[in-house]
Amino acid sequence: MHHFLEPHKYPGKLFIVEGIDGSGKSTQVQLLKKWLESKGMSVFFTEWNSSDLVKETTKEGKKKKILTPTTFSLLHASDLSSRLYNYIVPPLKAGMVVLADRYVYTAFARDVVRGVHPQWVRKLYNFAVRPDVGFYFRVPLDTAIDRILRARSKIKYYEAGMDIKLSTNIVESFRLFQGKILKEYDGLVKEYGLSVVDATLEIDEQQEIVRGIIEKALEGYSVKRRTYVRRQKVLRRGTAVPTS
Repeated sequence: MHHFLEPHKYPGKLFIVEGIDGSGKSTQVQLLKKWLESKGMSVFFTEWNSSDLVKETTKEGKKKKILTPTTFSLLHASDLSSRLYNYIVPPLKAGMVVLADRYVYTAFARDVVRGVHPQWVRKLYNFAVRPDVGFYFRVPLDTAIDRILRARSKIKYYEAGMDIKLSTNIVESFRLFQGKILKEYDGLVKEYGLSVVDATLEIDEQQEIVRGIIEKALEGYSVKRRTYVRRQKVLRRGTAVPTS
């Protein structure tokens, strides 16, 4: 059994990115993936709420708007548990680099804003592997909202926190909900020592900071080109296949 507060003992590395919607974290993790692969590393990528086990259930629950804060929390914990044991731990055991777009800290922030007890949700995720590096892309609320509205035609119901009735206006609800999440993240930075990146910097400037931190984290790490995928076909169901 893992204990989230203890460093993992696997030969591989786990790097994760966090931030509110519109922070640009997904762009940064994809750039990081390409860079690591260019250095000859085997990289596996995974993202939040992508497990086949609960994806359809979550989608249906959102569609019918029947998810309570606790149900939401349990579904996401089930998602991570499934991905952890099928797609995250095996590559780490094989000495690979695993990149995750969102991790437990998303639940620690969102679920608490929805009214779930902070200690309860932390205990719920105690099975998780502690990341070697956790990045938090800090962005002003107005910047994030502007990016979201420019990128999409509309904001989603749960993304805006409409389920907790902060406002009847979806844009205002999004502002209030994400603002509360921002405050939670600020606390998580101190609690878990997340590496903060100013998400208002140019994309290449952010990536330079990210790579500098990752290079230090990879000191003493030997590049491993494994035939792992051929031996474990289950990884082919993931969101990316490691280079051979």
